[in-house]
Amino acid sequence: MLKIYNTIHHKEEEFKPLNPVGATCYCCGPTVYNYAHIGNLRTYIFEDLLMRTLRYRLPVKHMMNITDVGHLTSDADAGEDKMALASAREGKSAWEIAKFYEKKFFEDFDSLNCRRPDIIARATEHIPAMIKLVKTLEEKGYTYKTSDGIYYDTSKFADYGILINKAHLEGLKTGARVDFGEKKNATDFALWKFSPTDKKRQMEWDSPWGVGFPGWHIECSAMAMQYLGETLDIHCGGIDHVAIHHTNEIAQAQAATGKEYVRYWIHGEFLVMSAGKMSKSAGTFLTVDTLKEKGYSPLDYRYLCLGAHYRTQLEFSFESLDFAKASRQGLKAKIAVVKQEAAGKKEDSAAVKEAKDNFVAAMEDDLNTAKALALLWDFVKSKANSAEKLEFISFADNFLGLSLLEDEKKEISAEAKQLLAERAEARKQKDYKKSDELRAKLLAMGIVVKDTPKGQEYC
Repeated sequence: MLKIYNTIHHKEEEFKPLNPVGATCYCCGPTVYNYAHIGNLRTYIFEDLLMRTLRYRLPVKHMMNITDVGHLTSDADAGEDKMALASAREGKSAWEIAKFYEKKFFEDFDSLNCRRPDIIARATEHIPAMIKLVKTLEEKGYTYKTSDGIYYDTSKFADYGILINKAHLEGLKTGARVDFGEKKNATDFALWKFSPTDKKRQMEWDSPWGVGFPGWHIECSAMAMQYLGETLDIHCGGIDHVAIHHTNEIAQAQAATGKEYVRYWIHGEFLVMSAGKMSKSAGTFLTVDTLKEKGYSPLDYRYLCLGAHYRTQLEFSFESLDFAKASRQGLKAKIAVVKQEAAGKKEDSAAVKEAKDNFVAAMEDDLNTAKALALLWDFVKSKANSAEKLEFISFADNFLGLSLLEDEKKEISAEAKQLLAERAEARKQKDYKKSDELRAKLLAMGIVVKDTPKGQEYC
């Protein structure tokens, strides 16, 4: 059975679902005001690996939200709504912005072989559930009103900050600005924000407290409990959500229900560049499209992520991506030979069973993907027959999601396309020296060119 690191207890624990017939998992989804960068997408890759591993043993109801309103530019409930800012930036309505970037997010998500959640919930489609949760908190005495909204009083919740250590919580309080406006405590947060009196917002709704929009934190709790129940087995997200977003989710959900909100909190670490954390606000981010334009497959990036543990920071460089690309192509080349030799055969021998058991043990050891990948390489290079290898490759790839047995359409850069065109012309002119030179250049870019009766082909 899976052993996984539980953030709330700061240790690895054996996963035991509340209901033995199946588990529930909620994953914080994107705020759809801009492209997802590859740092964001590392989190979704780790969550996909978790889902694949869990589902080896039991069914899982997997849910993700889409934040299309309410996420302000500051976690401290200050600044503008990110959707409104994007609307002004691009000259489109906030609704158009949300639709466009949600579509682009799932294109990237699919290209990385992440399996879509069973439930996808947009914040704008669940406003009544959020208002109902805020009303419950109000009735139980956890809220107060300011000139700009309804706030949660964190001093009323005895276990506030249980997801983070107390020293860090005190640091948050100490580091808070001395003047935090009408808030009673530095850690208090907005449940419902009022619309400005001098202008109409694009996204706003009537509520018992006045026209406005939900706070970011209330969205996740309300939607998660609507679909998955008052106690979730698993809640996932990036490590940056621990101190504020997930801490606030716990406070509001448990105050409302009196029950444990989440049993296992699982967080993925940052992808970092040499200059620091990848950041949209600082403009220092790369997208999947950027990688594709440079001649990489999205699965080269997935392979790179598999080489590091999800709870360790992964430093990104194009050199490391080049290595991941070459390694993945090398693995697929070996598997191509196995496929040819094992055509029409299938075998699940004692050797395959042992390899599968070792592989599952690695994946269930807090998602040790680096070890699992090494076990795959070892078996592919072993003296096992091709039928055995093919059986194990298929099994392992169901966890890893690298499409190892599929022929993929190679994404190539504009530069590579130009070199291919030049080489085709060189072959036409019977300039074989130039043709060989161009073949070598393409090979250095990871593109293997073959000459066939139909012309040159590449992979």
